Amino acid sequence: MIKGQEEYIHLVKAAIEDFGRNKVRTALTSLGIMIGVLSVVLLIALGLGLKNFIEGQFESMGANLIIVLPGGGFGGEGGGASFGPGLVGGANFDERDVASISRISNVKYAVPGFFKSASVEAGGEEKVGYISGVSEDYFSLMNKDVIEGEFFTRSDVVAASKIAVLGYSIADDLFDTPEDAVGQTIRLESLRLKVIGVIEKTGDNEQDRSIIVPYKTTFGNINPDKTFWTIYIGVESKENVEMVKEEVKETLLKRYEDDDFSVTEQSEILTTVNQIFGVINTVLVAIGSISLLVGGIGIMNIMYATVTERTKEIGIRRAVGATQKDILLQFLTESLILSVIGGLLGLILAALIVLGIRIFFPASINLFSVVITLVISSAIGIFFGVFPARRAAKLPPIEAIRYE
Repeated sequence: MIKGQEEYIHLVKAAIEDFGRNKVRTALTSLGIMIGVLSVVLLIALGLGLKNFIEGQFESMGANLIIVLPGGGFGGEGGGASFGPGLVGGANFDERDVASISRISNVKYAVPGFFKSASVEAGGEEKVGYISGVSEDYFSLMNKDVIEGEFFTRSDVVAASKIAVLGYSIADDLFDTPEDAVGQTIRLESLRLKVIGVIEKTGDNEQDRSIIVPYKTTFGNINPDKTFWTIYIGVESKENVEMVKEEVKETLLKRYEDDDFSVTEQSEILTTVNQIFGVINTVLVAIGSISLLVGGIGIMNIMYATVTERTKEIGIRRAVGATQKDILLQFLTESLILSVIGGLLGLILAALIVLGIRIFFPASINLFSVVITLVISSAIGIFFGVFPARRAAKLPPIEAIRYE
C-alpha cells in the first residue's frame, strides 16, 4: 500500500517537474479546460439566478395567491396556453366575475387585472410603460410599498379617478428623481393622470415600468370592452386554498366552459417554472460542455506533441526496466493534472464573477455544478490522455532510443 502511494507521489512530482520545463505549453493547455469549466459553471449559475429571481417574484405575492386566467393559462391541455382575454377561446372576464368570486367564503381579495403596453409622456419626455388597471386591493395582495406618496382607494376606483401610481423605473425615466413624480401630471394615451405615488423598486422590468390606475379609469378608449386579463385571488389562509380553487371553478363554470379558463395556485406555477428551468439548465450545460470538449481535444494534441518530443526519454525508461503500464500512468497523470488545474482555475474564476453578479442579480453556484464540472474536467483529462499515453507506452524501446 505504502509502495503504491510512493509510486503515485513520484508520478505527480515528475509531472509537475515536466510542467515547470514547459510553462507556456502547460498554461495554454489548462486554459482550454479553464474556459470550458468557466462556461459551464457560469451558465448554470445564471440559469439558477433567473430561477431564483422568478421564484422570488412569486413568493413576494404571498403563499395564498390564486390566479385565474383565460384559456389554458400557464399550461393548457395539449400544449395550448392562452395569455389574454378571448385568445384561443378564452373567457372575457368582467366585473360580474370579480363580484361573484369576491362573495366566496375565505376569499380575502378578488383583484381584476387589465394590462397593456403603452407610451406615457411627461414634460416632453415619452417612454414605454405598462398600464395596469387594478382595484385598490392589488397593493395589499402583492405586498407593494411606496417610496413616496400613497396608493389609491376604493372611492378612487368607483369614481374612475384620473390618478396613477408609478413603478420606480418609469418614474425615474420621466422625472429628475422618482420622488419628484408625485403631484405631477402624465399623459397616457387619451388620459391625463395625476401621479399620487411611486412604488419601491422590485427588480422586475414590467412592474418597475408599470402605470397602475384604478381599473374603471381604463374603461373607455384604453379598455373599451371592460374586460380583464386576469383575476388575482387572495385567500384568508393557506389551508383554504384548495377549497377556494374548487369553489372558484364552480362559480366560473356557471358562465363559461371548462376550457375557457384556468384556476392556478402559486405552488403550481412554481412547479411549472422549476420544470422549465430544469430543461433550460440541461441545455445550458450541454452548450457549455462544447467548450470542455474543445479543451479536451487541446489536451490530446499537446500530449501527442509531448510524446513525440520525449520519445527518446521513453525509450531509455523502457530500456532500464519501466513497463508499458508505468509509461501509460506517467502520461495519464500529466493529462489528469492539467485538467484538474484548469478545472479548479475555471471554478475559482467563475465564483469570483458570480460574486460580482450577485450585487445586481441572484446568480448562484450550487454543489451540483461544482461536482459535475470537476468530475467532467477530470474525466476529459483521462479520456483524451489515454490515446497519446497508449501510443507512448507501445513504442518499441530500441526504436524510441534511436529516435531523433
